[in-house]
Amino acid sequence: MPLQFADRLQNVETSAIRELFKLLGKPGIISFAGGFPDPALFDVEGLQMSADAVFSKNPGPVLQYGATEGWGPLREQISHFMAGKGATVAPDGLIVTTGSQQALDLIGKTMISPGDKVIVEAPTFLATIQCFRLYGAHLIGAPIDAHGVDAHGVDVDRLEQLIDEHKPKLVYLIPTFGNPSGATLRLERRLRVLEIAARTHTLIVEDDPYGELYFDQAPPPSLLALSDQVPGSREYLVHCGSLSKILSPGLRVGWMIAPPELLARATMCKQFSDAHTSNLTQAIGAHYLTLGRLDAALGAVRSTYAERARVMAASLQSALGARIAFDAPKGGMFFWARLTGAEGGPDNAAEFAKRAIERLVAFVPGAPFYAHDPDAATLRLSFATADVAKIEEGVARLGAAL
Repeated sequence: MPLQFADRLQNVETSAIRELFKLLGKPGIISFAGGFPDPALFDVEGLQMSADAVFSKNPGPVLQYGATEGWGPLREQISHFMAGKGATVAPDGLIVTTGSQQALDLIGKTMISPGDKVIVEAPTFLATIQCFRLYGAHLIGAPIDAHGVDAHGVDVDRLEQLIDEHKPKLVYLIPTFGNPSGATLRLERRLRVLEIAARTHTLIVEDDPYGELYFDQAPPPSLLALSDQVPGSREYLVHCGSLSKILSPGLRVGWMIAPPELLARATMCKQFSDAHTSNLTQAIGAHYLTLGRLDAALGAVRSTYAERARVMAASLQSALGARIAFDAPKGGMFFWARLTGAEGGPDNAAEFAKRAIERLVAFVPGAPFYAHDPDAATLRLSFATADVAKIEEGVARLGAAL
């Protein structure tokens, strides 16, 4: 007899991005598909120093089981890190998660029952769509301004209408350099989101893995940092952070800041999942944050990504011209673009992706990033792991695939 899998698996599919990776083994292919940081920019020296220090000073505890809430010294360092970003968080006001991805899973476990309405941006992070659907969420898309002079993140007027209409269990946002959109919610919209949360008693989940990857000017403060300006908003706010994009994804260190009642239940659910995030990687991360090297490491990442983004923008304009529309990002790792169909060019990104693969260049079609009503003309390109020469060559191949 065939295995009888859980009903919840009927609502989810494998990641379109992970499936795409199966096609990327061809020799010579240039990939703009992944959302990975460039390993050449990892501060290997600093991480090695931290690993050596951890093993040379009483290694027993870091090789042992630990507290579900997280390694104490790391929670303290995260508290200091968040203070530097304008957000006051006590060490016991957060838990350490196995990447911020686990924080999303814990939110799903603790907050979402089958049929609950959840509002997400349209488009949004694909793994969030999959995770929340796994727990039975009915997802509702709130449009974002991703192109043109109003490219400032989620349409807050429409978001407020959707909240009033649907009374969702929670709202999930990536306000800063969103994935896939690259859009950043401007300051006045951030304050309105907090005001709406306080007025409607709606939980807002702020996912912030990219906020430190700005190119020129720093983005507006996080919703968490701004919550002190909006009375009552902090009790309806969850903030998810991570070292993955700013230090190393291999550490698998993230964190979740939430109201105490939610944090307690998330900790309980984490006990059932993995008992605790690796003490070893937590200790390495904690020691690294004491070295004072992160700012310099981030400076190198910012300047490198800024140059790659500039080259990608110029290359896209040169090779595709009016056949593609986009706004150059001001930070993060992604271009969000739309095929216009102009001059006989394509208007379906999935079909265009097939032709691009034949030319040995890959990107991610945008449709999977929508919870519903996808825009088939959209696509995401990452400039993070390709150097300038590969960006120029890869975009030239895209032009040849038109």
